[in-house]
Amino acid sequence: MKTSEQPERPTGYWYDTSDSVFEILHALRRFRQSDQGMRRRMSVDMAMNETDMQALQHVVISTSNGQQATPRDLARFLGISSASTTKLLDRLSASGYLERHPHPTDRRGLVITATQHAHDELQARMTGMHRRLRELAATVPPESRQAVVDFLTAVSDHLETEGGTRSEGTADGPDAAAILRPLV
Repeated sequence: MKTSEQPERPTGYWYDTSDSVFEILHALRRFRQSDQGMRRRMSVDMAMNETDMQALQHVVISTSNGQQATPRDLARFLGISSASTTKLLDRLSASGYLERHPHPTDRRGLVITATQHAHDELQARMTGMHRRLRELAATVPPESRQAVVDFLTAVSDHLETEGGTRSEGTADGPDAAAILRPLV
């Protein structure tokens, strides 16, 4: 085939940048990068790694939803081994963010709770951000809000099935919806 007969390649790496859909995908990529950066900065500011931050948020969210957080649930959520979970809990307990308590119905089990210090730290760092995100969401025209929700839900559902498998723990990894759910 001669060069002039080859199909025209898109102008972007993955997408044709002249397509208006590209602007949506570019904005989505920028959002994801900004969100990851914010989580990295918050983790550093709280002197913990990103997995520790995800664990802390999972415990807080589980408790606020009336569920008991256990080491086994945490390991499953994060997609890590029980040994890694023990080390993570040791770090977060030593830094004053989590406490371990005997499980009320299983003598061999533990329940994990966030300390008041953890709640205070998260509230101080996230209240303003969540307030501003609500303000920004309110700028979406009411007639467009369901379309935005549907699009973001479809993207989340798709991304939860992409990216291969983990070598340790579960193939699912952290639940994206739970990580992104605002702390109330």
